[in-house]
Amino acid sequence: MISLPSFVPPAPFTDAAAALAQAQSIYEAGLAHLRSALRAYVDSGDASQPRSRVRAFYPSVRLTTARSRHPDTGLSYGFVSHAGHYETTLTRPDLFSRYYMEQFRLLLENHDALLEIGTSNQAIPLPFSFSDDEHFEGGMSLIQRQGLADVFDLPDLAAMDDGIANGTHRPAAGDPEPLALFTAPRVDYSLHRLRHYTGTSPEHFQNFVLFTNYQFYIDEFIALGQAEMQNPDSPYVAFVQPGNVITRRAGLEPIPGDEKGIAPPRMPQMPAYHLLRADRSGITFVNIGVGPSNAKTITDHIAVLRPHAWIMLGHCAGLRNSQQLGDYVLAHGYVREDHVLDEDLPLWIPVPALAEVQIALEGAVADVTQLQGRELKRVMRTGTVATTDNRNWELQGNNAPQQRFSQSRAVALDMESATIAANGFRFRVPYGTLLCVSDKPLHGEIKLPGMANHFYRERVNQHLKIGLRAVERLRENGLDKLHSRKLRSFSEVAFQ
Repeated sequence: MISLPSFVPPAPFTDAAAALAQAQSIYEAGLAHLRSALRAYVDSGDASQPRSRVRAFYPSVRLTTARSRHPDTGLSYGFVSHAGHYETTLTRPDLFSRYYMEQFRLLLENHDALLEIGTSNQAIPLPFSFSDDEHFEGGMSLIQRQGLADVFDLPDLAAMDDGIANGTHRPAAGDPEPLALFTAPRVDYSLHRLRHYTGTSPEHFQNFVLFTNYQFYIDEFIALGQAEMQNPDSPYVAFVQPGNVITRRAGLEPIPGDEKGIAPPRMPQMPAYHLLRADRSGITFVNIGVGPSNAKTITDHIAVLRPHAWIMLGHCAGLRNSQQLGDYVLAHGYVREDHVLDEDLPLWIPVPALAEVQIALEGAVADVTQLQGRELKRVMRTGTVATTDNRNWELQGNNAPQQRFSQSRAVALDMESATIAANGFRFRVPYGTLLCVSDKPLHGEIKLPGMANHFYRERVNQHLKIGLRAVERLRENGLDKLHSRKLRSFSEVAFQ
C-alpha cells in the first residue's frame, strides 16, 4: 500500500498566474505529505515493523500544439519549434515564481494552446522536501536511517542527468518532448549543492554572476557591498555573505528570518556573496578558487537558476612580450585544455564570443579607465585565452605547451575561463571573460611577493569596478538582446 497526497489531474489554463498557483498548490501539498509522514516515522521510534510506502510527486506543465509555428519574436526562447506534446516537471515555485511566470506567459502568447498543470509521475525525493535550516536525520536511530529507503523516495541520479542540455536526450516513443533543460529533481539536486559549496541559500543568488580565482577580489567586493548598505539611495537592498549573514540597506527594516544567518566557522569551498536587488537583477560574486574542476562544478549548479549572464574576472599569464603586468585581456576565443567538459561538450564544438557581452565588457573598461582609441588598446587586448588543467605547464619539456599556445594565437593563459565559457554555452547562459595579466612566465616575469602585492593594490579594485560596470551595461541594454540565438540548438526547449 502506498500513502499519497491527492492526485491532481491535468487542468487547462490560459492565465500564467493561475497556472503557477496550481503548480504551487500541488507542490506544497506534496511537501506537507512527506514532512508529516516523516514526523510520524521518526516519532514511532521503531523501523522494524512493515510500513506503507510514502510518496509525493512534483507538479508538471504540459503543452500540446497541433501545428508547427515559429513566432515572430525578438526572443530566442518562449516557443516550441514544431507540433507535438511537451512537458517538464516543476519545483520550488516560490523561488522560481518570476521565471515560471515569464515562461508560461510566453508559451501562452506564442501558441494557440492551453497549458496543463497537474501531478506528474516524478517522485519528490525526501531530502529535497526540506529547507536550509531543517535537518531530519539527527532524530533517527541507525535502524530508522537504514530503513528510510524502504518507506520514502531518495534521490535517484538516473533522473538527474544532463542529456537535455547536452543535446543527447531522445524521448522514447510516445513520451513527451522536454520543455526545459532541467527536470525538477536535477534542479533540486543543484539547489542543495549550492548551499554546500557556497555557504549561502539559492534564494540569494542574483541573475548576474561574477566569478573570480582570487580572494583579493572578494575582499574588494565585501568592502563595496558594505559601503552600498550605508547608502540609503543604493539600488541594492541587501548584502549577503556566507552563512546567510544579511545586511539590509540603510533605512530598511530587517526581514523575519534575517537573524538566522550565522557566519560559518570556516569558509565553504567556493564562498558566494550577493548584492541583492528587489527584482533579482543584482550581482552574485563567487570565489571559485583555482582550477577547471571547481569552475565546472559551480556552473553546473548555478545554471539551474537560469541567470542572465556570468562573467569571469581573474588573473592570467600574459603570453605576448608586448603585454604589461596589469593589462586586460578580453577573450574572444578559447583553447580548451581543461578536459573537464570533453565528454559533455566535445572539443569539436566551438565556443563563440557573444557580441552583447563583449561590447559591455569593452565599454566598461573604457568607462572605468576613461581611455579611448589607441590608449584603450594599449591596456586591453582582445584575443584567444587558453585554459589548462596543468598549473605547472611551464615545466613540461620539449617546449610543447608553448608551441601549442603559439599555434593557437593565444594571448593569455589561465585555468578557469574556457570552462566557464564552455559551460555557459552548454547551458545557454550568456558568458564572457575579462582577465588581468599578473605574470609573463614565457618572458621571465614570474609572480614574486613584492611584485604581486604591488600589482594587487594597483589593479584589483579597478578590475572589479569594470566587472560591475559591465553588469550595469548589460542590465541597461535589456534582456531581449542578451539571450543570443547562438546558444540555441536546431530543436530547442521552450524555457529560457
